[in-house]
Amino acid sequence: MALAISMEGIEARARELGVDLSAVDLDSIALPAGEDFGILSDDEEVLHSEDPPELEMGLSNIIVVDNLPVVPPEKFDKLENVIRKIYSQIGVIKENGLWMPVNPETKKTYGYCFIEYNTPQEAELAREKTNGYKLDKSHIFAVNLLDDFEKYMKVPDTWTPAEIKPYTAGENLLKWLTDEKARDQFVIRAGTLTEVYWNDARKLAPELVFQKQYWTDSFIQWSPLGTYLATVHRQGSQVWGGENGFERLMRFAHPMLKMIDFSPGERYLVTYSSHEPSNPRDTHRVVLNIFDVRTGKVMRDFKGSADDYTTGGNIGVSGVSWPIFRWGGGKDDKYFARLGKNIISVYETNTFSLLDKKSLKVENVVDFSWSPTDPIISLFVPEMGGGNQPARVSLVQIPGKEELRQKNLFSVSDCKMYWQNSGEYLAVQVDRYTKTKKSTYTGFELFRIKERDIPIEVLELENKNDKIIAFAWEPKGHRFAIIHGDGPRPDVSFYTMRTANNTNRVSKLTTLKAKQANALYWSPAGRFVVLAGLKGFNGQLEFYNVDELETMATGEHFMATDIMWDPTGRYLATAVTSVHEMENGFQIWSFNGKHLYKVSKDHFYQFIWRPRPPSLLTPEKEEEISRNLKKYSKKYEQEDQDAYNQLSEQDRKRRTQLQEEWDSWVAKWKQMHEEERSYRMELRDGEASDEEEEYEAKEVEVEEVVDVCQEVLAFDLDQE
Repeated sequence: MALAISMEGIEARARELGVDLSAVDLDSIALPAGEDFGILSDDEEVLHSEDPPELEMGLSNIIVVDNLPVVPPEKFDKLENVIRKIYSQIGVIKENGLWMPVNPETKKTYGYCFIEYNTPQEAELAREKTNGYKLDKSHIFAVNLLDDFEKYMKVPDTWTPAEIKPYTAGENLLKWLTDEKARDQFVIRAGTLTEVYWNDARKLAPELVFQKQYWTDSFIQWSPLGTYLATVHRQGSQVWGGENGFERLMRFAHPMLKMIDFSPGERYLVTYSSHEPSNPRDTHRVVLNIFDVRTGKVMRDFKGSADDYTTGGNIGVSGVSWPIFRWGGGKDDKYFARLGKNIISVYETNTFSLLDKKSLKVENVVDFSWSPTDPIISLFVPEMGGGNQPARVSLVQIPGKEELRQKNLFSVSDCKMYWQNSGEYLAVQVDRYTKTKKSTYTGFELFRIKERDIPIEVLELENKNDKIIAFAWEPKGHRFAIIHGDGPRPDVSFYTMRTANNTNRVSKLTTLKAKQANALYWSPAGRFVVLAGLKGFNGQLEFYNVDELETMATGEHFMATDIMWDPTGRYLATAVTSVHEMENGFQIWSFNGKHLYKVSKDHFYQFIWRPRPPSLLTPEKEEEISRNLKKYSKKYEQEDQDAYNQLSEQDRKRRTQLQEEWDSWVAKWKQMHEEERSYRMELRDGEASDEEEEYEAKEVEVEEVVDVCQEVLAFDLDQE
């Protein structure tokens, strides 16, 4: 600690050194930040002696919780502990900050209490999260800020009509869907630039919509219906959109943000961060916030160690499974759930609390997934007790938590669940041990969710020892595809859940032998599928028509890392990202395999099509349009022809321009050649001709000693 020196001591020391302090401008001396060299300021003693001032918060940090049980003195402590447990999870309650008034006559509580937090923000959060909280069937909390009572007391007794403000229309966040050319957008991130384009297949080139440098610190992500574009920063996330471009619509503060996830209906945004512990023996600390996308309010937060969030799912940053919360119940965003040890915790978004205030207990559960359209959970429990208790797959209805169907499975080594996007079917891929336990084989359990009693079919491949490389359902359809085999060129088999003769039996359509494929990409509209060979197959592509069971085209995008259909199923994008140092960029293909255009980008990180919301047309209307497609297509065929003619005219003009530029260049150099004629004559001693034929050729032989063999010379010397 620095030694404090008085002003008298400084003056005495100055006299010893012969320094005239009156000539020194003390105000011009700048001390390092936070350093006083032990010199006390005139008012420092006053500052140290005074108590730090408290911020004036009024009553904004106090809440009133009504509709509590009215209890006698013997139950007072129990009720107080319950209330303290609920509200201490939200913020820090001040010492003696929980007060439940008691009726002096009956000695019972009045049925309400006051809770004082450290900050108004904690009080506001407690009001938001617990107003409407169900303690039991008879007691639903009514929570208000104490400040609100004063506000309500100021409401005048005489009613006055509200001022009617003129209507101002908000921004149309779906304006991009009204594009006259019915084009789709995509976003790319390359280097420090993030760019949004129209996919203009008629012009065989993308059209720039918006670009921004350093738009994100990490990655970008569209919301599931394409309304928002989210950027990720160290301070939090932002969402962008608008009618005529991309304006910032909302900010979500979350320090050290690493991951985000939207709910299917875009109502909520989940943000995630992990923080290194001060003690290296401890695990990372995880923070999760769930925001309302439109208002930016935190609806619920979760905090804990990474160990609490590592069960199941795909392992992501800091070892946690991502997404931690899985959304269910269709596009209504009514429920979300996460996997815990022997439990599945299901939350409802009305209150952002546990459904029925308790988790679904399932002993040894290791995985679950939601139906894409209905509030149904499929869950998997492996074998227990050394195989005495079989593995099982169960379907559970939410919110009733009623088990709809269960299938016991024996000798199981692993299990994967695949929902069809319409929620009609569930395929369970089951890897089983052979009798010797030295190897495994694979089969499928196929659940028909929409049919009575949910019948189950078992599917085994002709060679059940084949390794399953990929499985994928046809969107909006009843077919699925499997890549299987052990060799370098596996087979691809197609199956259907419906046939003309027997609608309730799965049957095989065809098997394609020895294909260079290890991934399946169905068109979002169904019918077409791309058999892709990534990694070791170097980007082989086969465009296959499942209706006709024929290959439409083949192609190759060397070193391709990503393949993505546009949301309409008209175009396919293939990309080489910065995983590879070379060939970075993307290519666009038509649904039938025609290569349209290529764009090269250095340091290419992301390509994402902008999603579209579901069609407003009924299935019957879509079927009618399909039947009368020729009538509707005449208009677009004419537009395509006009675009083709325009491209042809543009190409002709471009060629004409190139020819004119070439002719101009040649004329320029001919003129220069003529102007330098006299100079060339001077160099040629008066020779005027530039004709190549007028020259005399002479052959001149020149002898040159290339090398001398020293060994021969040495031999000759020895002979002498």
